[in-house]
Amino acid sequence: MIEKTITLDEISLVDFLGVENTNIRELSAAFPMSKIISRGNEITIRGTSAEITRITEILASLQEHYLRFGKITSDNVKNYLGQTEEEASAPQAPSDDDAFLYGNKGIVIRMKTANQMAMVEAVAKHDIVFAVGPAGTGKTYTAVAIAVKALKNKEVRKIIITRPAVEAGENLGFLPGDLKEKIDPYLRPIYDALDDMIPAEKLKLYIENRTIEIAPLAYMRGRTLNNAFILLDEAQNTTPMQLKMFLTRMGPNSKTIITGDRTQVDLPTKMKSGLAEALHILKDIPEIGFVQLDGRDVVRHKLVRLIIEAYEKAEATHEPKR
Repeated sequence: MIEKTITLDEISLVDFLGVENTNIRELSAAFPMSKIISRGNEITIRGTSAEITRITEILASLQEHYLRFGKITSDNVKNYLGQTEEEASAPQAPSDDDAFLYGNKGIVIRMKTANQMAMVEAVAKHDIVFAVGPAGTGKTYTAVAIAVKALKNKEVRKIIITRPAVEAGENLGFLPGDLKEKIDPYLRPIYDALDDMIPAEKLKLYIENRTIEIAPLAYMRGRTLNNAFILLDEAQNTTPMQLKMFLTRMGPNSKTIITGDRTQVDLPTKMKSGLAEALHILKDIPEIGFVQLDGRDVVRHKLVRLIIEAYEKAEATHEPKR
């Protein structure tokens, strides 16, 4: 007998194995000459070479099924067991061709606009990309999706996501709790996006072992970020010195996306936005990508696009404050 171990990544073991390991028991029953053992996020198979090959094929099909649909039932297991080897190895009919990433519980994540796709293409070509546009255009969500896909494909070892903790008309000092509890509300959109893309158990593990790090911008000072996908969100609320500090943290084998909305600066009056300055200073560096999103990219309620267009029309007739 020989032995093979398969590691289950990005999968909730409770959903994959079934209640009281029902799904694995169903699989084991079909191969009585082999032994299938699940421990942690690993499945070990002991048996003949031919059976191990077949079991591995079925497990791969079940993993793909889970990533697409978010669950596995005993009927799903029976269906895959009922396939002949020829059916299992035959090319499958294409579906969800525009899917960019399969997220948590089978959520299909797609680029919904041309400029969101332009972000994907820009990141493929450049190590630093600025994505600028109004609220609701999917800048943050798209950036997180690109980073998560790179992590799943093992193109990077970790994801680092940061935001400046700037008070939007409120005072951090009056919020209850310690520093983390005060800061977390500013990072909530990041957590919401990650919740869509990574199972809760896996996300918790990633955060605990710092595979995914979410922190205020001040925590980036003095660091060199290697083999990482680095996201800076709400960059319009950085000062010029903060943004320069952030851009110079990038180490080998890393990629960076900076997102921001130049119309929503929450810095104190007369303080210049680092995003506006960086876009001007860096515009002639061909190795840096720039993507401009606009009202046509709004994926929230249709009124959001009308509101943005109304504000843009009003601002076009007045001198901008910053």
